[in-house]
Amino acid sequence: MFCQIGDIAIHATVEGPPQAPAVLLLHSLGTSLHMWDPQAAALATHYRVIRMDMRGHGLTEATPGPYTMAMLAQDALGLLDSLGIAEAHVGGVSIGGHIALQMAARAPGRVISLMPCDTALEFGGAANWQDRMDLVAKGGIAAVADATMGRWVLDHSLASSKGLKRMLLGTDPAGWLGCAAALRDTSAAGIAGKVACPTTILVGDRDQSTPLSAAEAIRDAIPGSALVLIPEAAHIPNFEQDHAVTRAVLHHMDRVTALPAAAAEAGMAMRKRVLGEAHVARSEAALTAMDAPFRDFILEGVWGRVWTRPGLSVRDRSLLCLGILSALHHHDEFRLHARATANTGVTPEEIAEVLLQVAAYAGVPSANTALRIAKETLKEMQAQ
Repeated sequence: MFCQIGDIAIHATVEGPPQAPAVLLLHSLGTSLHMWDPQAAALATHYRVIRMDMRGHGLTEATPGPYTMAMLAQDALGLLDSLGIAEAHVGGVSIGGHIALQMAARAPGRVISLMPCDTALEFGGAANWQDRMDLVAKGGIAAVADATMGRWVLDHSLASSKGLKRMLLGTDPAGWLGCAAALRDTSAAGIAGKVACPTTILVGDRDQSTPLSAAEAIRDAIPGSALVLIPEAAHIPNFEQDHAVTRAVLHHMDRVTALPAAAAEAGMAMRKRVLGEAHVARSEAALTAMDAPFRDFILEGVWGRVWTRPGLSVRDRSLLCLGILSALHHHDEFRLHARATANTGVTPEEIAEVLLQVAAYAGVPSANTALRIAKETLKEMQAQ
């Protein structure tokens, strides 16, 4: 979508449940909203995820520079206004992280929590930034591309690293120069002592652009903030260490907000997907005041927060349940999940393999009983 924000048409995407808490993700200099693709996919299960192409980046037009951090922060706040979002959790990488800090300092009532990643209170070296800007002004983005990629990633052979370079080379030089001017002129004075919301700072352990010391300075400036070191990561860890970044972001969101409504909605959808509409309907019809709190706990905590996680497929979780339930002698639950294999894609042959593993590590009697129950259940399913 495109939203007219003041003097500029900003390109943005919105994903996730419309009524869920909002998460705004801001990208780095020379990239686009797609740098957050892995994390956005995980967050959108429970949250309303908003991403935008920064001024002069991606599909957002480049206006005449130079830009300022205040201008870029106002673009982001204006987008939230345009979408009718009063407040949001905000994450950002590099310049995006600093824009997030600026938003929290300038409009504290709009920012619920922060996830600044590989960023700094100020980026220092104004002369260094000016040198880079002069190179781009004369030779385009290609003049700084190789040096930039050397700071961004560790493994240049990865498809994601090649994709990042294409993002960089595709950036409008006018937009890059405008944002680089904002980085050149950044001062910590606009943030220090003005941010107090829950904050988790992420930094790659091999980031040379905004190293650990820069992350520690942010931590020291924001009371109660946490710092997460992303191993084997440089300045842009979102793809190269996507799982580590995603875990850190999800952990932050779990820590700072409760999501009973969103988790319950996602949990009910997953429960129906795995166990089937008919089973869930029967279970819901039998619900009483006595077991309703227990059902809510399972719906939100198990179906809504575990089964929906991106780390394992539904099929993999189905196999794990069969193995664990058989080993623990939870025969009724094993029968339920054996029946659910019709929905999860687990085959009878795979059930047999799981139970062989159980026999080897948890005992033959446990596996033998589970095998009998599985055969009975599959036979009943075939007869229906």
